[in-house]
Amino acid sequence: MKKSSIALQKFSSYNCSQSVFSSFADELGLDQTTALKLASGFGGGMACAETCGAVTGSYLVIGLKHGHCNADLLEKHHTKELILKFNAKFKAKHGSLICKELIGCDISTPDGQVKAKEKDAFKEFCPQFIATACDILEEDF
Repeated sequence: MKKSSIALQKFSSYNCSQSVFSSFADELGLDQTTALKLASGFGGGMACAETCGAVTGSYLVIGLKHGHCNADLLEKHHTKELILKFNAKFKAKHGSLICKELIGCDISTPDGQVKAKEKDAFKEFCPQFIATACDILEEDF
């Protein structure tokens, strides 16, 4: 089963970041509980409608698969290049990495939450971002 299908099933219970990251947990050597906890604070654009949770969940996947763990400048550069590659692919498809720009309202405010509900943003927009993030990770990382 494609990771995007798994992540979209999870999205009915978990936030966008958790849905993406935990879909890759097994191949990253993590149990589901640990993966869900690690990504829990990144949903909703880190709770302030900034970087999309599907994107930050992807950063966690990239970091665990390809990240550096020492001060070697080449390894740091490689990790940065992978993140930039992901960003470019995601932005090419959706135009932004920022939650409030992607869904057209700031869900960190009461007004924005009302607008998101009126637009049905979490059903109309967010699943697209989750699927894109998973597809990029599966295809390129």
